Amino acid sequence: MPQTKIAGIGYYVPENIVTNNDLLKHMETSDEWIQERTGIKERRYAHRTEETTTTMGVEAAKIAIERAGITNDDVDFIIFATISPDYYFPGCGVLLQRAMNMKEIGALDIRNQCSGFIYALSVADQFIKTGMYKNILLVASEKHSFGLDFSTRGRNISVIFGDGAGAVVLQPTEEKNRGILSTHLHSDGANAEMLAMFNPGTHANHWMPEAVADFDEAEIGEMFMSHAMIDKAQNFPTMDGPAVFKKAIVKFPEVIMEALSKNDLTAKDIGTLIPHQANLRIAQFVQQKLQLRDDQVFNNIDKFGNTTAASIPIALCEAWEQGKINNGDLVCLAAFGSGFTWGSALLRW
Repeated sequence: MPQTKIAGIGYYVPENIVTNNDLLKHMETSDEWIQERTGIKERRYAHRTEETTTTMGVEAAKIAIERAGITNDDVDFIIFATISPDYYFPGCGVLLQRAMNMKEIGALDIRNQCSGFIYALSVADQFIKTGMYKNILLVASEKHSFGLDFSTRGRNISVIFGDGAGAVVLQPTEEKNRGILSTHLHSDGANAEMLAMFNPGTHANHWMPEAVADFDEAEIGEMFMSHAMIDKAQNFPTMDGPAVFKKAIVKFPEVIMEALSKNDLTAKDIGTLIPHQANLRIAQFVQQKLQLRDDQVFNNIDKFGNTTAASIPIALCEAWEQGKINNGDLVCLAAFGSGFTWGSALLRW
């Protein structure tokens, strides 16, 4: 059975740089406050009308395809991971297929939030190993800036996120001990509302009675797209930051060790760990927990913020471009996010 290798990789971030100080125009915060809690100094925001999640994904895909030495016609399947699609439906996969003038190939959309790239990688790995597809284009792209609460009320979340896209081309390889060694996926929905965006949705408050306890009956009746919903910030992401942090620092190390144990390896064998760029403090805790050196962990959240599904491929590509990942290196990818969902992937580059 063949293994799955990354044959080409690329990323795209918008030109527009938004610093922490730029956010002071919209909310009460400070550069020191943001850096202390997140490690973020700046992030990129897409052009409001000229760039979308799909168009950014296309730019990343072009680079990955070129580096893989193939053409658009060679791609036989598309997987697109995002939580910020151009439309509620259809998904971005078909929009990318149209934009890149590809054949009538299958396009699968994955919505697993911060874990989206890991989940997509695992799905693609199964398709490659079974021989169903030979050139899978996996794109992860996010345009968060259009849907954040840029007020003091929403600062705990809005300062974290940025826009960008990453892409890989996956191919089979017969080389032993090369490519994806294993992937590991998990979920626990017990506290799903700790990190969520409730509206627009069809829940009619069934799952979240506490979150709407202060709505009166008339407001609840108009919940789907009402002024009440907007006034109560139900159309913006909400997060219990401390609770998410506590869960993440447990599950991150666990799922990394799961991947290492599966392959009879230890943390000392890791060449580069690429964690999902959620919060620098989480990455630092994981590094300390696993006793990894600074040169074993790659972070770029200070420049790009949290681009959720796109954060791992962006960081992976940047690390590779900087010569921090070379042939034969053991690379570990890990993510934790809304759902909660989390996962890891271990690769031999």
